[in-house]
Amino acid sequence: MLDRDVKNLGSILKLLAEPSRLRILYGLGLDCRPVSDIVRATGMTQTNVSFHLRLLREAGLVRPERRGPFVYYCLSDTKLLEILEDLENWIATREQNNPRASRTPNRQRRSRLGKGPIRRRRGSSGR
Repeated sequence: MLDRDVKNLGSILKLLAEPSRLRILYGLGLDCRPVSDIVRATGMTQTNVSFHLRLLREAGLVRPERRGPFVYYCLSDTKLLEILEDLENWIATREQNNPRASRTPNRQRRSRLGKGPIRRRRGSSGR
């Protein structure tokens, strides 16, 4: 994989790591919806939805469509929902096969830090 491709994939995954954006994408589903419908579907404020929609639009994941006085948002490519569902299924399978896999890296790190004192290497000043 080229360095450019890795950076692009990382940017998309970072964007999708925000739960609010995932709620918006799932809230859109296969339909085009006005912001007011997305607000109702997600329970988020209009300001918050608009902020996240802008980021999703700039990344090319959603596209706006003007319909009279309203702007409707649609997924740019419905394959994204399939990819997210595949990822969900992969995570569920992984968790069934390995219960420890359900822990996020941050939770794993915190639980390890909580077990006993932190030992420093000899000669380490601790700075």
